[in-house]
Amino acid sequence: MTTGATEIRLLLADDHAVVLEGLVAMIGRQSDMSVVAEASNGPDAVEQWKAHRPDVALIDLRMPALDGVGVISEIRRTDPGARVIILSTYDTEEDVYQAIRAGARGYLLKDARRGEVLDAIRRVHAGDTLLPPQLTAKLAQRVTDESLTDREREVLTLVGEGRSNREIGAEIHIEESTVKTHLKSIFAKLHAESRTEAVTVATRRGLLRQ
Repeated sequence: MTTGATEIRLLLADDHAVVLEGLVAMIGRQSDMSVVAEASNGPDAVEQWKAHRPDVALIDLRMPALDGVGVISEIRRTDPGARVIILSTYDTEEDVYQAIRAGARGYLLKDARRGEVLDAIRRVHAGDTLLPPQLTAKLAQRVTDESLTDREREVLTLVGEGRSNREIGAEIHIEESTVKTHLKSIFAKLHAESRTEAVTVATRRGLLRQ
């Protein structure tokens, strides 16, 4: 491994050992990059960042204990200028939006080609913000849509479980009429005409977890 003034020091975090090992091997072959720390869960990723202060971190979106968005938020409390790229198999509008809002400088899918990953690392290190075109479109869609409130998500999650309005009201301690009001708002925001359609749209956009 070559060491030099322009070498990009990287933190890699992924809870899948095969993925992590592949990234380490790929980056290890680059003369201008080195892996200074590895992590297999969110809290460890935060600690490794604090210990090593890498130039760029490549973070999995879904990890145990603390997800990628949480990792970015924790890191940026220590270093607001941190350069983090999210690497994920998920590409819903909500996932992309939450990552960028938290401060990610890039968002890559795990099926990206090796050259795309390496180019993203170099460009983010240089100060760019990088999103593949298909994810830019998703982010634009998410930004133009109205967000569901926490209560609306809670109601819609219970709808997805097959609960009636009366059962939802009892579960979260609100009146049945208030449940209906929330559903009306949800339908309007998601451009849905039924409970089933609302759940389907919200799940597709990443607003609800399956």
